Amino acid sequence: MKTIIAACSQNLSGSRASIQTALRTLLAVPWPSQRDVGSALQLLAVLQWVLSFLLLGTVSLLLLIYLLFTSFWLIPVLYLAWIIFDWDTPEKGGRRLSCLRRWTVWKHFRDYFPVKLVKTHDLSPSHNYIIGSHPHGILCVGAFCNFITGSTGFEELFPGIRSCLTTLAPAGQLHLAPSAVLRPAAGLFPVTRRAIGYLLSQKGTGNAVAIVIGGAAESLSCRPGVTTLILKNRKGFVRMALRHGAFLVPSFSFGENDLFRQVVFEEGSWMRSVQRRFQKMIGFAPCLFYGRGLLSCRSRGFLPYASPITTVVGEPLAVPKVENPSRELVDRYHELYVRALLKLFDDNKTKYGLSESDELHIL
Repeated sequence: MKTIIAACSQNLSGSRASIQTALRTLLAVPWPSQRDVGSALQLLAVLQWVLSFLLLGTVSLLLLIYLLFTSFWLIPVLYLAWIIFDWDTPEKGGRRLSCLRRWTVWKHFRDYFPVKLVKTHDLSPSHNYIIGSHPHGILCVGAFCNFITGSTGFEELFPGIRSCLTTLAPAGQLHLAPSAVLRPAAGLFPVTRRAIGYLLSQKGTGNAVAIVIGGAAESLSCRPGVTTLILKNRKGFVRMALRHGAFLVPSFSFGENDLFRQVVFEEGSWMRSVQRRFQKMIGFAPCLFYGRGLLSCRSRGFLPYASPITTVVGEPLAVPKVENPSRELVDRYHELYVRALLKLFDDNKTKYGLSESDELHIL
């Protein structure tokens, strides 16, 4: 009996010593620094945004279809009923929720690159504005961060101005996907005449509607070191500005094209033809691009590289209100806008990573 008690005492002493050793080892391991935690939060913020941008609409739509054939069929039925009832909301100003723009996650998203907004001139709350956002890049990071979220201080830099962004939603996602409920609430609207016209005519003054004018076609030529815009024949935004008397404001996001690496196919090649056809059918261009990996910036993945983006908002161009503008008038103000954009680019290119010899090419 004494032998058993002695053995148990020895085992308990050994276990206690093992636990103490383990605790000492654990305490000796360096805890993550505040910088490491911040970097992890930034990475997660960008990850959720990329997944939402690329997959949320499609995955949500497939999930709703799946639920129709399960015992939860009532959920997609009720959602579909709500969508039918609420069909016109995205094109009628949405239901803006300021809290979505102030989410802390957007500050981590901003700091990952980082993204910075630069003001060159005041915008008066007594007017409405159409802000041309250039370039498109792959995922419009600069336009999203500056005109959708409040993380870069748009409302503080331009007091009395409410910004929003219009975009072309992929086929099937504009109304049916659950992301269609959140988009108008955050300030993201379809780039249609009806939606833009409503924002410029039914919401009073002090509205700034940002449009990524180059669109999906411009993303096909996006690559580091290239500053080419699709703008020469894009004049619909000028016509809308004239019809509503909205001032035109050029903006340029320096660094937008440095976030990803893309396989660019030459014009006339069969792969470029396939991309063009998909663009017409589904609303966006299927680009072959890559960025950094999730666990290492040296590996390849689908996350953007941490490259600084500086969005410079230029001088507003006064536009008269003309209900039925002539083609000559549209061409005139389009030319004035292009000149203002070129001046904005040339005045700021050396400040934000480009050389004096870099030029802005407009196709």
